[in-house]
Amino acid sequence: MTPENVSARALELGADDALIFRMDQIVFDSRTLLKCMYGCEDWGKGHTCPSAPGSLKPWEYERILQGYEWGCIVHSTSKKISQDISFTLEREAFLAGHYFAFSMSDCAICQECAGFKGKPCVDPGRARPAFHSVGIDVFATVKQFDLPLSTLKSEDEVQNWYSAVFVA
Repeated sequence: MTPENVSARALELGADDALIFRMDQIVFDSRTLLKCMYGCEDWGKGHTCPSAPGSLKPWEYERILQGYEWGCIVHSTSKKISQDISFTLEREAFLAGHYFAFSMSDCAICQECAGFKGKPCVDPGRARPAFHSVGIDVFATVKQFDLPLSTLKSEDEVQNWYSAVFVA
């Protein structure tokens, strides 16, 4: 499995864009935690939220993620498609011998997270944290690849969703 195969596969699966990155191109910034704490209605509820019991802090994620060599950023205007593609790529990388392959995306498994109702995660084997919730500055990271991302000014605007698969 080569990086080129992974990006081509993501496009084949329906990604709007799929780009290979090196770890030195991922921009970490712990301030993302502040935006989660003071700007996201999921705080304290979602199972993949950095507020979830036992969740690592952004600086801990950064240390762990630095053990990866490269990965693929997946862009879609559909949150579910972005997540489904990253899961597929993770599985295929794993089966190709990259046993530490790990996908990250804003969770879209359920219509509404069971955590919002105080219930356990219905699919903990697939639930993953989003880029921003682990301390990655998504704006700075994707801008260097000329991928579309801007602050939404209204709910009518098309939202861009990003996921990634990290490969060691």
